[in-house]
Amino acid sequence: MRQLRHKMRLVVSAVVSSLTITITMTMVTPQAFAHDTSTRALEQQIQLLENQLKAIRAELNQVKDKAAQDQLEIKKVKEDVVRGDREIKQVQVEQSAIEREHHHNMLFFRGGYAHNLQGRNGVTLQSNVAPLGAQEAGDNDGWYIGAGFDWSLTRDVWGMMPKTDIFAELMFEYKRFGVSQGNALANAPTQLAGGTLNPRDVTVSQFTLSAAPKIKFMEGSDFRPWIIPAGFALHVVSPPTESITVLAPGMMFAAGADYRIWKEFYLGVDARYHETFGKTDGVNLSGLTAGAYLGIGF
Repeated sequence: MRQLRHKMRLVVSAVVSSLTITITMTMVTPQAFAHDTSTRALEQQIQLLENQLKAIRAELNQVKDKAAQDQLEIKKVKEDVVRGDREIKQVQVEQSAIEREHHHNMLFFRGGYAHNLQGRNGVTLQSNVAPLGAQEAGDNDGWYIGAGFDWSLTRDVWGMMPKTDIFAELMFEYKRFGVSQGNALANAPTQLAGGTLNPRDVTVSQFTLSAAPKIKFMEGSDFRPWIIPAGFALHVVSPPTESITVLAPGMMFAAGADYRIWKEFYLGVDARYHETFGKTDGVNLSGLTAGAYLGIGF
């Protein structure tokens, strides 16, 4: 555009020069026009002016052609930009589809170490109701196995925390704390009927069903730590308490992390603490677990 303005200035200058020459010619006396030398000089000036106008016209045409070419190039660049925008939108759509196909739920299988804060007593173990026989409490330490699943509720805490998932976890586990000698009620025959000391083995176990919100951080990363701030747990004890109670409610607190090892397969570790807030009919079920789990996304 700057070059076009320059050429236009040249055209205006040429036109002004032509007008000046014309005015000058009209002001010359008739006697001067009669002179042959002056006539030839005027013809030469007119021819020179015509040549200049032709040259300017040719340059102006070149400028017009260049401007048209520039317009074509600008149009091509605009088309390339529009095409690039379409391609970017297509990639975004495909990426969104891939993210939708990505599995955010998980089925997991757990196992590890279990510990009760208090050795188990109960109807066939240590007993105040039947203080006869071996009177051996259950062990504090044991092992556990279990399974559960995480169901995705939100991937950004309902818009408040990006890259932070909240899952609904439903889990069950079986804990075993070894085998103890039974008291008079687990004696064959029972000592209450006059039998001799012949205690039977009593398996000390516990079943736990829990439901809790699980907060997972670093969404999109292979390594993801998580916490359970609080959850509900229901414990089933065996053997039952001396009042023949088998159910005890409580709360669960947990923390852990998992790592994606291949496709939708994860390895993780966790630690959980169960609090039953005292004894249930003389039995305290508060304790903890720590171990590893294998997760499968779905």
